[in-house]
Amino acid sequence: MAEAARPVRCIVKLGGAAITNKGELESIDEGSLRSSCAQLRQAMSDNAAPEKVMGMDWSRRPGESADPVVDTEGFADMDGPGLDTNFVVVHGAGSFGHFQASRSGAHKGGLHTTLVKAGFVATRISVTSLNQEVVRALAREGIPSIGLSPFACGWSTRQRKLVSANASQIIQSLHAGFVPVLHGDGVLDELLDCTILSGDVIIRHLAQLLSPKYVVFLTDVHGVYDRPPTDPNAVLLREIEVDDNGGWSIVKPALQGNKRGVETSVAAHDTTGGMETKILEAAAIARLGVDVYITKVDTEHSLRALKGDVNTSSDDWLGTVICRSAK
Repeated sequence: MAEAARPVRCIVKLGGAAITNKGELESIDEGSLRSSCAQLRQAMSDNAAPEKVMGMDWSRRPGESADPVVDTEGFADMDGPGLDTNFVVVHGAGSFGHFQASRSGAHKGGLHTTLVKAGFVATRISVTSLNQEVVRALAREGIPSIGLSPFACGWSTRQRKLVSANASQIIQSLHAGFVPVLHGDGVLDELLDCTILSGDVIIRHLAQLLSPKYVVFLTDVHGVYDRPPTDPNAVLLREIEVDDNGGWSIVKPALQGNKRGVETSVAAHDTTGGMETKILEAAAIARLGVDVYITKVDTEHSLRALKGDVNTSSDDWLGTVICRSAK
């Protein structure tokens, strides 16, 4: 397998709950998605001052009658986009895909039944439609993005464990100066026929393959809490360390009376494990020596995380850092 041209700077997870309205079927949170893409551009930019954005979405928007305006002369005069494009983006499904998978049981497998086969098709239609919208939003910020579906790349599982994860198209895209954009997807499973592969699992395997400098999870809350953040007594966990055996401990703040440290809950329609999966996958990434930053989308903290500008010894950044123990 070919190696990436340069070390990948960052793998970004756009959480489904952060960029969609999870309570409303197939509804995008346009504000959060737009802000995330704008902040990604800022993090990639090699200039301190904002420059003119040359949009790359040249297709007609739904409901628009006029053809898109394309500044071909402006592009012809550019030496390049002026961006460090050595980023990979992975987004969750949010209000896309989970409904179709849970209603049909596609996440449990069984393609021999017509219901599961139809649900698998419906799930992939839904998640790939969201992927296109994320790619378009990035392109409108002048970020040269390419949507890549794990199913189409040949990724597959065995009893829901990833067994095939060919990254050649991802690496070739990075070589060519594109930002690959992957997503949680329906994939084939050697024993179950099919299942749903979560974006969090995808990120862990990409971190193993690409060795990024850091990984950022953008969510709808400020980080990992000791209990569901809707609880008024919930405490934000600012730093979690992971040892070589995969065990993890809360460094900041010190908690009393909670041996495990974190309580998790999973929504009924979530077919990919929710926060528990996110924590486990983030811990697996940290074991590789890659720091993981989890913070809220559309904040000053998310911009700093995307830039890699996080200091664990300071309290002015709001979020959770998961890192490998120095011991």
